[in-house]
Amino acid sequence: MKPTGLLILLFLGLAFSCYSQTMVTIYADDDYPPYSYEQNGVAKGIYADILRETFNKMPEYRVILQPVPWKRGLKLLETGRGFALYPPYFYQHQRPFISPYSKPILKEEVVVYCHPDSVRGRRTTRWPNDFYQLKFGLNEGFSLGGEAFWSAVDKKEVSLSIVKGHHKNIMRLYQQEIDCYINDRLSILWALSDLVNRGDISASSELILTATVSSEYGYLGFTNQNEQSYPYKEDFVNQFNNALTTMINEGRIEQIVAEYLTR
Repeated sequence: MKPTGLLILLFLGLAFSCYSQTMVTIYADDDYPPYSYEQNGVAKGIYADILRETFNKMPEYRVILQPVPWKRGLKLLETGRGFALYPPYFYQHQRPFISPYSKPILKEEVVVYCHPDSVRGRRTTRWPNDFYQLKFGLNEGFSLGGEAFWSAVDKKEVSLSIVKGHHKNIMRLYQQEIDCYINDRLSILWALSDLVNRGDISASSELILTATVSSEYGYLGFTNQNEQSYPYKEDFVNQFNNALTTMINEGRIEQIVAEYLTR
């Protein structure tokens, strides 16, 4: 066969391969650095890096990561207008519209940081009992803290103030608009470093790590609504879990996280 004919066949094969891929949109939290955030319209962060490598092991699918506000992402899954979202924690009862969850992707440590003046002279060893009468900040769309904490909220033993994003909550904490803030430890440290680099807070300013609430895994969560629009769902979930297992066994997840810790 002439070289020209061979090139044409290769081109046609490539074109057919691309054409036969199933297009899938995955939604991503746009304001959860360093795990998941938006930068110039592009999904960035630890989860985005992990998932892009995982999807590269699924050649039958062409996956687009679309960053959206977290609350909107949950609504897209609840109404079935979105196929999947990352990285929800496993809240099966609070979010019955998510099923299944993928295999766990990454372990996160949920902690409580407080303003030193708010906890001076206060014991902070029992969560949440030692924190009664304090005002907590929480990110919009997040349900962190555990059942005992939310029971205390219902009984008005603690108060709760919810806004969107780490930076706003941390600034409110420094300004003592709230007493404590609940979120992932690495996310808080990342946001603190960013605020110092921006000059918004002083490097000498201190917050106190008071309690570790829990360890949570982040997942890729799939809608169980409007499933007729996603006939590939079962195959996609199986392929994703298999590819993710390969990533975990290769130690690639730990490598990606380590790269962020050394930036």
